[in-house]
Amino acid sequence: MSIENEPAAEQVRQAPSEDAHFIVGIIASAGDHDGPALRRALANLDPADIADVIEHVPLETARVIAKMVGRYLPPEFLANLSWERREEILPELPADYIGRALGQLDTDDAASVAADIDEKQLGRVLAAADEDTRLAVEEALSFEEETAGRLMQREYVAAPEGDTVGDVIDRMRADAELPDEFFEIYVVDALMRPVGAVRVSSLIRASRDTPLADIMRAPLILIRTGMDQEEVAQTFQKYHMASAPVVDEAGRIKGMVTVDDIVDIITEESEEDLLKLAGVSEAAQTDSVFKSVRARAPWLLVNLGTAIIASWVISNFEGSINQLIALAVLMPIVASMGGNAGTQTLAVAVRAIASRDLTESNAPRYVVREAMTAMSNGAIFAAVLGIVVSFWFPQTPLLALAIALAILINFACAGLAGILVPLTLRRFGADPAVSSSVFVTFVTDVVGFMAFLGLATLILLS
Repeated sequence: MSIENEPAAEQVRQAPSEDAHFIVGIIASAGDHDGPALRRALANLDPADIADVIEHVPLETARVIAKMVGRYLPPEFLANLSWERREEILPELPADYIGRALGQLDTDDAASVAADIDEKQLGRVLAAADEDTRLAVEEALSFEEETAGRLMQREYVAAPEGDTVGDVIDRMRADAELPDEFFEIYVVDALMRPVGAVRVSSLIRASRDTPLADIMRAPLILIRTGMDQEEVAQTFQKYHMASAPVVDEAGRIKGMVTVDDIVDIITEESEEDLLKLAGVSEAAQTDSVFKSVRARAPWLLVNLGTAIIASWVISNFEGSINQLIALAVLMPIVASMGGNAGTQTLAVAVRAIASRDLTESNAPRYVVREAMTAMSNGAIFAAVLGIVVSFWFPQTPLLALAIALAILINFACAGLAGILVPLTLRRFGADPAVSSSVFVTFVTDVVGFMAFLGLATLILLS
């Protein structure tokens, strides 16, 4: 079929932060303190793109932008910034601008921005905000960080049990303070406790005289204000929810959490677990060299200690290595294969712990499964490597037996270490994602070297 007359596909719009010429122009205008040029460059950008530009320019440029043209930027750009960059530029923004911005943002975004404001500046900001905004922000900040109380949006739509569809529609049309986005109307009793929810799609389809009780779904999955945000995200995933009411200890509705916030949490938590697995507490494109070194050096120091111990194990077999140079050639293979097997098990274990799939009740089953998997793989690769070594070093046929047994032992220990190390860290109250790999690698290196060199010494040189 000819496609000559087909219209060209619409080109995907390039983000301003990906346009090198645009970024260079922003940096140059900031360097010249050319406020009008900065305003023209940022005027027609989406708030998310403005935030993206500010994330990608050097810190000094970001501060100049905030100081010179920040008051002219849409408040939503603050909500789209990373908390690190937000903390850095908020002191450059006028308190009255931030106060007005908090009032124009959704309450969950306002709370997120307010949490990054310096305590002294926050007093001036709240003094410049209207009373409703001030009360909402103060209430949000009264909850612990990374809890549903801090995360929730305080605007929601609720209706009494006895209302009809027409009552709710009329009330929503008359309400000037509806949430920008909502998916459900929460049906509450006389004490403001949620007893059910009506999807907006169901509301639209029903006739005006339909009682809400006839189309509401119940019971509801309720989110407590003190629930950790990661647990909230897992609840949304488990029950395929678009939104959920947040209630206090007495069961009274205080706000709602929507799926857009959950997407951000899942992304943040996944990145955090990935970095911790590598022994890095955090990483941002705005981090200084000193901050990056400070975050990574402690675990590299631990790694140095474990490497020294592994080398000490090798030194105890110096005589054997001098008698049979093939040992020095082959021993890295045993440690490397075991390390990879342990890392595979560790990745599965950390993911299962983070998603609550691995619990105390089913931990024994996980341990047995991973140990058996590792041993099965060990048997396969012990046979493969044994055959390779028998052809590689035909003059010492028993060397193949030694390395095959060492691989089998190391794989078994790798599987156990990969599952038991994160479980042990969790039992002692530590984050199982934090540098488990350092300890797993330590086990596989020490066991691998000791098993191979020890067996080779026993079988070949004794």
